Amino acid sequence: MDFIGRRLVIAVLTLFLVSVLTFAAFAVIPGDPASLMLGTEATDEQLAALRKELGLDRSLPEQYVAWLGRFLSGSLGNSTRFRGASITGLVFERLPVTFALATLSLIAIFLIATPVALLSVKEHSPIDRIVNTLTTISISAPGFFLGVLFIWVFGLILRCFVPGNYVSYKEDLGAFLGYLVFPALAIALPNAAIVIKFLRGSIFQQLRNDYVRTAYSKGATRRLVLYRHVLKNAVIPALTLMGMIVGDVFSGSIVIEQVFTIPGLGRLLIASISSRDYPLIQTLVVYIACIVVLANTLVDIAIQIIDPRIRVK
Repeated sequence: MDFIGRRLVIAVLTLFLVSVLTFAAFAVIPGDPASLMLGTEATDEQLAALRKELGLDRSLPEQYVAWLGRFLSGSLGNSTRFRGASITGLVFERLPVTFALATLSLIAIFLIATPVALLSVKEHSPIDRIVNTLTTISISAPGFFLGVLFIWVFGLILRCFVPGNYVSYKEDLGAFLGYLVFPALAIALPNAAIVIKFLRGSIFQQLRNDYVRTAYSKGATRRLVLYRHVLKNAVIPALTLMGMIVGDVFSGSIVIEQVFTIPGLGRLLIASISSRDYPLIQTLVVYIACIVVLANTLVDIAIQIIDPRIRVK
């Protein structure tokens, strides 16, 4: 429990630092949100009134405390890009889409990486060479390139899906998940290749340990040693890597949502950046940071549960 408490405290402090840096970064960027909202024809009186309404006439520490209070309460005001639309409503409307895409990507990473790594544990075998070559190619291919390639091959040639024909989860959950399969694979393949290389290396290292030779001397088969003993120890470093990959998955979804025209947080972030919607950008950056920090904290806790002998600091 002490370990979990320390990890939660570190997570909270990390998010606090992220919020401070995010607010400070957008506070020093040139540009006046009031001018962007009212346009170039607004009078000085209208600009002054709107700045007072938005709290822009206060000092930066006061603005930060007010913004943090609104963020924690879920009352973040309205977007300057989507006139009259609540920032909280915009975020939570698109959060399930990005969360579903990220979840499918992580599931695909696990389903691809684990069996492939186990199939190629015999060094210098033909399968080992093939896996090594394919993973190197996958790591080198950017997610957006794979997305365009999937649209061309599976969308336009094989007609497995209709590019741009996104279906909301509110209308048809099955069609919604079906449309996300190829975007999820575009995000998953490069990350799965990294996990495969990492997990294979960890398995090879474990196979050289004394406890493996002891198990063989007691008559255990290679399959039994691999699945019962080696995999449990080899998966711990891979779990640490998965915590970092969560951040790559969410950052990758920003581009993939543009490629496949998926209305998630990534596409919303691009739209808010192009229109300098600073309140919405700040909210999205902190929300994504919350997800990444939470994922890494849960991974550290899971590692401690799997093997209590490990002390993650």
